[in-house]
Amino acid sequence: MIEILLPEGARAHEAFGPDGSAVLYPEEAALVATAPEGRREEFTTVRGCARRAMADLGLPPAPILTGRRNVPQWPAGVVGSMTHCAGYRAAVLARDTDLAAVGIDAEPNMPLRRGLLESIALPRELAWARTPVTVAGRVCRDRLLFSAKETVYKTWFPLVGTELDFEDARLSFRTDADSPRRGTFRAEVLRPGTGPDGRPVTGFGGRWLADRGLVVTVIAVPAPGGAGHPGR
Repeated sequence: MIEILLPEGARAHEAFGPDGSAVLYPEEAALVATAPEGRREEFTTVRGCARRAMADLGLPPAPILTGRRNVPQWPAGVVGSMTHCAGYRAAVLARDTDLAAVGIDAEPNMPLRRGLLESIALPRELAWARTPVTVAGRVCRDRLLFSAKETVYKTWFPLVGTELDFEDARLSFRTDADSPRRGTFRAEVLRPGTGPDGRPVTGFGGRWLADRGLVVTVIAVPAPGGAGHPGR
């Protein structure tokens, strides 16, 4: 499902339930040794997805530990992102010569709990999210907004190394002409940072999809000269 949102060079694997074949390295298992069973299953299955993506890139399997702000620590030369929610786990990886950064998020296509939208949305976003949607295959706009903002952060932090709050990015959305259940979004970062190449990072473009009871969002930032970069 998620692969249709990705550019050339990215590799994705996803699971719609527990993966009984996935196993953890000892150092990974230590991170969830005291976690509830459901959390351990998510943690294990999503790492199984990531190791399959590693194999697609021609890389050997390796433990995936976490660093500051629980950001996954990938092998040298690799960028990636993982997500999990009820009924879904996914990982996307790419070589850093193809993508400078990637972020993904998945959420159930259900309304946010009461009060959460107001805590994450800027005024224009709030108005958009509250606009009734009458097309077939309704997409919960508040959940889509939340997922896209999570994806912005998952892309931003590994790339720039500073934190963002929900109000630090202003998002706008478009729906594809041929489907009301997928489209694009644009994130304008209101306090820009600097990427590892010294260039300012002021925003991202992303894609979204609603399918199988889920909302999935993806941002993939091309590496300079890499696959999909405008200069290539």
